[in-house]
Amino acid sequence: MIPFSDPSASYKSHKDEIDQAIRRVLDSEWFVLGQEVESFENKFADFHGPNLCAVGVANGTDAIALCLRALRLGTGDEVITVSHTAVATVAGTEQAGCLPVLADIDPVTRCICPESALSRITEKTKAIIPVHIFGQPCDMDKIMKLAKANNLLVIEDCSQAHGAETLGQKVGTFGDLAAYSCYPTKNLGGIGDGGVILCSTQRQANHLKRLRQYGWDNNRESIETGVNTRLDEIQAAILRVKLKYLAATNEKRRQLAKRYDELLSDLPITLPHRDSKELHAMHLYVIECGDQRDDLMKHLQEQGIGVSLHYALPVHKHRAYAERISGAADLPSTETFYGKNLSLPLYPEISVRSIERIASAVRDWFERS
Repeated sequence: MIPFSDPSASYKSHKDEIDQAIRRVLDSEWFVLGQEVESFENKFADFHGPNLCAVGVANGTDAIALCLRALRLGTGDEVITVSHTAVATVAGTEQAGCLPVLADIDPVTRCICPESALSRITEKTKAIIPVHIFGQPCDMDKIMKLAKANNLLVIEDCSQAHGAETLGQKVGTFGDLAAYSCYPTKNLGGIGDGGVILCSTQRQANHLKRLRQYGWDNNRESIETGVNTRLDEIQAAILRVKLKYLAATNEKRRQLAKRYDELLSDLPITLPHRDSKELHAMHLYVIECGDQRDDLMKHLQEQGIGVSLHYALPVHKHRAYAERISGAADLPSTETFYGKNLSLPLYPEISVRSIERIASAVRDWFERS
């Protein structure tokens, strides 16, 4: 059996360091918002560039919500994003009291289409959340120009793109704030839930730190309404270890994806887009295979290969959101993509031999069908 993902393999790759980090926390007897969180925040900020700040939170959904709240957005404010994303993007937007407005995707990059986003702008629009989906950077040049021309704030959803780069800089460093999930399957994942927000000033960081803990000041007086969304010390310690290897593990992902490309390029499927001017984080390897998708998926599962859909439904098709999210009636590229997407196993610890076995099974199905 080849699993679709294997977070335990990441732990085993760095077992000694992670075990030492966990022991360090236990021995410290300080388990919430201590030195481990502060150290991870500093190292995460440094990883993205000079003069940046980071704030650890409990998960990526809360990261989205706190970004919006920190930018003083809330009830009645429209925020443009995509339906092709994890539900967390829209859930976090609504958690902050904002109104999500859905734009279509570019069929090549699968990221938000700037032209579609432009068509969604109204007098109530206050921000845009581009999602760097599957590790693919969005067209941040167009997005930032669109935002500037229309006086919009930009919150980057980088939950699937830790370490990705475009235009010579890392994603998360273009907009006003950036949100990351550190769920176990992410490129930078803990052993449990976790999240982080990247910002450009210490003032923003201080505000976010208040919001993540009841709006408290240093005297534990709530000077504004906040929430409880703290990153645990143990998760921060684990993430500190994994952050050291993020660039290297992302490169492994790209090399494994390249092997998929070599083995599948002559088949009637669409492979993930990659631009030589970008650094794709290759969080997921998602192909498109038309009306044959479900049959191919069943074939691979019967061969003991863990495949998945990212996602089975776009957000606007979930019952909780159906027929109530603005923009959902005009998403042709999104809906076309959801009829043919299929995710193949890809993580740093998977062997080249397993990649070749998966590709062979895909080829075998096409030859027989």
